[in-house]
Amino acid sequence: MSSDTGGRSAESRGTPRKAAASGWIGSALEYYDWFVYAQAAALVFPTIFFPEGDPTVALVSSLGTYAVGYIARPIGAVVLGHWGDRRGRKNVLVLAMLLMGLSTFAVALLPTYHQVGMLAPVLLVLLRFVQGFAVAGELSGASAMIVEQAPFGRRGYYASFSLHGTQAGQVIAAAMFLPLSAFLSDEAFDAWGWRVPFLLSAVVVFAGYLIRRRVAESALFEEERRQRRPQRAPIVQALRESGADVLRATCMTLVNVIGVVVSVFGAAYATQPGYGIEMDKSVYLWIPVVANLVALLFIPWFANLSDRFGRRPLMIIGSLGSGSLSYAYLWSVGQGNVLLTVALAILAWGVFYQVWNATFASYFQELFPARTRVTGFAIAQNLGLAITAFLPSTFALLAPPGSANVPLVVGSLCFGITVLGAVAAWSARETHRIPLADLGAKDARPLPKEEFDRLRAHSR
Repeated sequence: MSSDTGGRSAESRGTPRKAAASGWIGSALEYYDWFVYAQAAALVFPTIFFPEGDPTVALVSSLGTYAVGYIARPIGAVVLGHWGDRRGRKNVLVLAMLLMGLSTFAVALLPTYHQVGMLAPVLLVLLRFVQGFAVAGELSGASAMIVEQAPFGRRGYYASFSLHGTQAGQVIAAAMFLPLSAFLSDEAFDAWGWRVPFLLSAVVVFAGYLIRRRVAESALFEEERRQRRPQRAPIVQALRESGADVLRATCMTLVNVIGVVVSVFGAAYATQPGYGIEMDKSVYLWIPVVANLVALLFIPWFANLSDRFGRRPLMIIGSLGSGSLSYAYLWSVGQGNVLLTVALAILAWGVFYQVWNATFASYFQELFPARTRVTGFAIAQNLGLAITAFLPSTFALLAPPGSANVPLVVGSLCFGITVLGAVAAWSARETHRIPLADLGAKDARPLPKEEFDRLRAHSR
């Protein structure tokens, strides 16, 4: 029988576990590459890849190379989404990992500004563009493979492993820099220490390839490929058949504003002298680590709740809960209260935001049919993230240093964006009780709750 009806052999029972393990490890390794760049862009790139002079210009330029990755993501979503829907989920995951790993490894080999002048930042921007292009296909491809092989009634739980991996990747990236910056002198760290985390991408490529080449394509995708008739490109189909759901998922993706408020704008508000708070910068080295460690504990539990009670309730609760806490979090920063700031950052980002984060991968996959699943997910997610990437600058423009009522202004903007995400989730259909083969169909009907509960219990 199919994965939606229970009755599995021992071999088929192992398949979703292999897909989930592949999704976790692949996402952890690929997002390690993505976030190790973010750490370096703030810590070291301004001094070694850009001309000396105005440190503010150097910092802005360095962070600008980080933003280039988000500009590249919608382009990667179109190309890699097409690849994943036409060539296979496994193929796009291997391709994305190779591109990400090799471009990250290449950053470690770049010459500095003092060695080659302006060629150094140009090469850095080019490699960051490749990173953004590559990461655009990771989560959409990994979660599609998992959802299509997951046991019935457990799609949310299994799909959350790819999200669990992305959080783990962030922790590993931060953990790599903390000991290097602590035990090396500033001169040694700037000369060669920062290159070590990038060099490890060679291990990422090798390990990821070994893991992902062993995972089979889902039976649903293989059946879809056999029955495929001549058709338009997946992006054309996705927008024509599921355009409203692409828009909904894009709006839901904007809930990523929580991470922006906590770790990006929050860090600037807390530490930049112009705001007059001047909290110790080390607080904002540890907040992402601790919040993501807490997230690792909660993600599987919240995902399991989405399998029991539905995707929409958790998407709405996570959006509104985390958004409303932004007021209190920014107020605590404004008061200079470190303990309360850390506690509220963990509550908003490590707990309530994870209610949303643990659920969205399975929900987005379930909104689209198999023929456009990777493309629909990738376009919506990466468009939303590209918009989110510009929010720190927007917040800084609307609440610059010296402004009054920063928590009220930025908190209201953040909460308004999460309300938009919650409304988008409310307007979408519930999907957790719809059989896999019917997902994306306009006339799909969920199974009766009694039958759903029986089959879900049988699939454990």
